[in-house]
Amino acid sequence: MITHGPGPRLEEITPRNIDAALGIRVRPEQEFAVSPVVKSLAEAYVHPGTAWPRLIVDGDRPVGFLMAFFDIDWADDGTLIRSGLWRLNISADAQARGYGRFAVESVAAEIRRRGGTELYVTWHPGEHGPEDFYLGLGFRPNGETVEGETVGVLALS
Repeated sequence: MITHGPGPRLEEITPRNIDAALGIRVRPEQEFAVSPVVKSLAEAYVHPGTAWPRLIVDGDRPVGFLMAFFDIDWADDGTLIRSGLWRLNISADAQARGYGRFAVESVAAEIRRRGGTELYVTWHPGEHGPEDFYLGLGFRPNGETVEGETVGVLALS
């Protein structure tokens, strides 16, 4: 578990908290932009060395879910290794309270700890999508798209 003093913290997904993780729901108009937690956990199961799923908890209250990825072969040929944020689901009733920023900062800290210097993310463009959130945190589109999603990168200096 990663703790940052009082306030939010990350917890590994365990039998004790899996139901809380599965209960995380974004606002209905945001559902197009992020997969449900159950799909993320299934993907984490089949990518155990790459996926890093975590429940975001504040006090005893689950407020979100994130899944990072570490050292994936982005080009499928060994020439482009990247780490970043794969999924971010903040509960509808917990949005705009700093939990998304906390999640991104936590993933950035883990990438730095592992020796990385960049954090990648993809997002669906359009109304109700997360583009403004990511741009506000300093991510910049790098000109790539993946399955219709914009690829953004944040330098970790």
